[in-house]
Amino acid sequence: MVHVLVYAVLSFILLMLVIMTYQFHHLEKASHDATEDNKNHLNLSQGFVYTSLVLVIIAMIAYTWYLVKGTPYEGHLMEWLNIVVRLMHITFGIAWIGASFYFVFLENALNRTEDVRDELAGNLWAVHGGGFYYLEKYKVAPKTLPKHLHWFKYEAYFTWVSGFSLLFVVYYFNAKAMLIDSTVMNLSAAQAISIGVGSFVVAWLLYDLLCKSPLIKKPLAFAIIGFALLTGFAWFYAHVFNARAAYIHFGAMIGSLMAANVFFVIIPGQKAMVAAAKIGQPVDPSYGKKALARSLHNNYFTLPVLFVMVSNHFPSTFGNAQSWAVLAAISLGAAGVKHYLNLKEKGRYNVFILPVSVAVLLAVCFVTAPQKNTDECKPNVSFAEVNAIIQKRCVQCHSAKPTDDVYTAAPNGVMYDTPDQVVKKKDLIMQRVVITKTMPQNNKTNITPGERNTLRCWIEQGAVVK
Repeated sequence: MVHVLVYAVLSFILLMLVIMTYQFHHLEKASHDATEDNKNHLNLSQGFVYTSLVLVIIAMIAYTWYLVKGTPYEGHLMEWLNIVVRLMHITFGIAWIGASFYFVFLENALNRTEDVRDELAGNLWAVHGGGFYYLEKYKVAPKTLPKHLHWFKYEAYFTWVSGFSLLFVVYYFNAKAMLIDSTVMNLSAAQAISIGVGSFVVAWLLYDLLCKSPLIKKPLAFAIIGFALLTGFAWFYAHVFNARAAYIHFGAMIGSLMAANVFFVIIPGQKAMVAAAKIGQPVDPSYGKKALARSLHNNYFTLPVLFVMVSNHFPSTFGNAQSWAVLAAISLGAAGVKHYLNLKEKGRYNVFILPVSVAVLLAVCFVTAPQKNTDECKPNVSFAEVNAIIQKRCVQCHSAKPTDDVYTAAPNGVMYDTPDQVVKKKDLIMQRVVITKTMPQNNKTNITPGERNTLRCWIEQGAVVK
């Protein structure tokens, strides 16, 4: 009865908040002649309502998780939360990164010389989707502001919120299984989560301090020190969390810097410029310069973040003994490629940037290649020996009916219940269990080096079942 009452109260609050959003929408339409203070109060109230909506939904999900925790439904709930939040994160991320790419392209491709009015920084003709577009960028602000301005901020906010939520769903709710590796650092769940979240705050403070230092006027020195800081965080995460979680935290850290740039620097600067222009005061151009610099930083961050988003599918990267160095090198190469593209959009070409960046990425591919295993094999490893290992170390998760305390369904649909299923996944077993040693997850089932070698020998001898 108590559970029903909690859901009823939360549902009623949610319904009222949804109704309020419609009311605010109507008020906003009717507020064209309202004073600036009234418009600001309206926007602030809208923000509170939207925030409350999100908090109520989170409360409902959290209460549901509390009710199903320890039951067979827990894994099912977590899987669907993973699906929904991951899809939201990808969708908002595409919108945000797409906007970043587009506006940096506009900045780089502006015509700044031919028939440009004095008040303009440049213009651009474009064709897309069967139509022609003409865009103008003002040096500071137009003499008269239009009634309607589109703000590019919610893509960033929702990408960060959904990404942070996904971090909880995948790693923090299952910290012992997905975040902590006792062979790396023996932490409690609370300690590991605190370190993860706290590192984002520390990263922002260091980065923001660097941006406010005189180094911001020296791009090369700024880039070198910035990369050194990022490499330091990659090393730190690799020596605190398991390898997969270390990569994700590196990406989440960069994503947090990007979102903080929008929230603390870019949008406040734009608001200050708009406010000054509305009352006819001179607009401080430094706001625009600072916002542009942070936007450009975000643009260089995008490719490393995208790599991290897909890195969990590639154990040869995070499974390497020096995973932090691999992560740093790939981030450097990806940022180098982005720098080349940015220069190309400006009509400037650098002979060395793209080849060097590609060489760095190819070097990572070479360094992470598997080493030849010199351990001896006995003449004929039987499937019975292999199956005994798999039944003892793998089927807790990879089965039609898993017995693991975290996974209630076989991860990625991989099952080893029959000989045919084992043979079909022999290449995957070689990659994940033998070469990169990233499975079992955190070696939860304590597979031994000898057992890994037995699996290798069987696969190299043809993976014969009989």
